[in-house]
Amino acid sequence: MSPGPAKRVVVTGASGNVGSSVLRELNDDPDVGTIVAIARRCPEWTVDKAEWAVADVATDDLVPLLAGADVVIHLAWLLQPARTPVTTWEANVIGSVRVFEATAAAGVPALVYASSVGAYSPGPKDTMVDESWPTHGWPAASYTREKAYLERVLDGFEAQHPDVRVVRMRPGFLFQWEAASEQRRLFAGPLLPQRLVRPSMIPVVPDLPGLRMQVLHTDDAALAYRLAALDGHARGAYNLATEPVLDAPLLAELLGARVVPLPVWALRGPLVAAWRLHLTPADPDLFDAVLRLPLMDSTRARDELGWTPRYDAATTVGELLAGMRDVGGLPTPPLEPTVPGGRAHELRTGPGSTP
Repeated sequence: MSPGPAKRVVVTGASGNVGSSVLRELNDDPDVGTIVAIARRCPEWTVDKAEWAVADVATDDLVPLLAGADVVIHLAWLLQPARTPVTTWEANVIGSVRVFEATAAAGVPALVYASSVGAYSPGPKDTMVDESWPTHGWPAASYTREKAYLERVLDGFEAQHPDVRVVRMRPGFLFQWEAASEQRRLFAGPLLPQRLVRPSMIPVVPDLPGLRMQVLHTDDAALAYRLAALDGHARGAYNLATEPVLDAPLLAELLGARVVPLPVWALRGPLVAAWRLHLTPADPDLFDAVLRLPLMDSTRARDELGWTPRYDAATTVGELLAGMRDVGGLPTPPLEPTVPGGRAHELRTGPGSTP
C-alpha cells in the first residue's frame, strides 16, 4: 500500500515550551509534509518543515493560515500577567475560541487542543482519576478557570461541528531543559538566584499536605500530540503524565535535601506577602489549585494512542533543575535564556514579564 499524501499541520504557540517540542516531533515524521508554525513573534530557531507565520490568535484573521490544513494543534497560551486576568482571558479564552471557529470556517477536519490537568475539579491524591472526572477547575485561579471554561466551549463546538474530530490533551506539569529560564521568569521572578538551584544549596524541601503532582517531559507530550493529530480515530480527552508522582521525598532526593513537614499556611503566608509586594509572579490562588489537583490515570493514551513516555519524573525534573543551573533556553522569544535588559528589565516591568 502506498503512503497517503503528506499532512499539512498547523501549530499555534509554536515557539513556546510545548510548541518547540511538537515542531521537532512533527518534523521527524515522514507523514508530515508542512508545518505552519504560528507565533506572535518570529523566532531565530526553526525546523526544516516549518513555515512561520506571525499572528496573534486573539486579533488576527486566522482562516487563511488554517486553510488547507489536515489538523490544527492549538497550543498558544499566555501564563502571565496573572495580576491582570482580563489580559490572559482575552489571549487564552477569546484567542482559543477564535482558533476553534477558524478551524471550522477553514474546513479543517481535526483539532487537537492543549487542555491541562488544571481543567479538572479538585480530586484525590491517593488514587488516580480517568478522563471522566469533572472539569470545573479551581475557580479562584485564572489559569484553571480559563482551562475549565474552554472545556465547556469545546462541548458546544463539538455539538455544532460533529464533522470536526476534536482531541483534548490534559497533561501534567511540562518541563524541559530549554524552558528552564522561562519557567524561572514565569513562576519565580527576577529575585531567584537561578544558578544556585543545585544540590547542597537547597537544604530542605517542605512537605505540605496535598503537594503531590504529576509531571511530563515536553518531548513526551509532543509524542502524544503527534500520535493524536495523525490518528484519524483519536478523539476526546487524554490524560498525559509520567511516573512516579512528584512529591517532597522525590524532590528532596534530587536536591540532596531533607524533607521537612509543614502546614500549608507556613508556605502560603510568605507567598501571599511576596505576591502583594510584587516580588514574585507566583499567584497564591494557583498554589491553592495545585494542592487540589487530582492525580491522573493515563491508561487511555497508552492503550488507544500507543503512547509511552520516554522520561520518568526524576529525569524530567532533573533536566529542569539542570536547565536552571545552566540558564537553559532556546532562541525563540518565550524561551530566550535572558531577556533584553536582564533582570533589571524584569524588575522594572514586573515579575513574570516576557521579552
